[in-house]
Amino acid sequence: MAITVVDYNAGNLTSVMNALSHIGVEAFSTRDADVIAKADRLIFPGVGAAASAMETLTKTGIGDAIKAVVKAGNPVLGICIGCQIVLDESEEDGGVKTLGLVPGKAVRFKDEPGLKIPHMGWNQVNFTREHPIMKGIKSGCDFYYVHSYFPQVPAEYSFAETTYGAQTFTGLIGKENLIASQFHQEKSGEVGLTMMKNFCEWAP
Repeated sequence: MAITVVDYNAGNLTSVMNALSHIGVEAFSTRDADVIAKADRLIFPGVGAAASAMETLTKTGIGDAIKAVVKAGNPVLGICIGCQIVLDESEEDGGVKTLGLVPGKAVRFKDEPGLKIPHMGWNQVNFTREHPIMKGIKSGCDFYYVHSYFPQVPAEYSFAETTYGAQTFTGLIGKENLIASQFHQEKSGEVGLTMMKNFCEWAP
């Protein structure tokens, strides 16, 4: 069964498709909301800002399609902005209501002397709770990040943390059949590919 990858003009699509091809997984990308809504397994990647992303998702019907896949109980993976957009809201762009699939909001890093924002590069991800997506991956492995905002969620929805400067933030969130990473699995070498493969085999 081919995996459906959401295409909503937010970049990073090629990297995700290449990663799936590399691990031998059949996948196709689409921006057709009707096709997305019927996905058996969905990946929602992307980079960009919350307001423009939500505008596109609302205008195209893709937002409702993603909600339909989650409601159907099928596995859904969000990556980067795909991790922030599943929350209730984001502080970005003066405050934006997002999809409301996981309780919480995306918040910006606090300014610190010498701290570069966006947070860009490899950083340690420490697992705080178990999840099938982590199979075969040691806690403390490095994953690749590019972001200024991160998910702030109740502890029960947080599965991993990363420290940047003096701030420790959630890097992996989940609720039932939805899992989402703030880091880029598709740009994180072997550990990232292992996590993507785990998602492709996950049966929530």
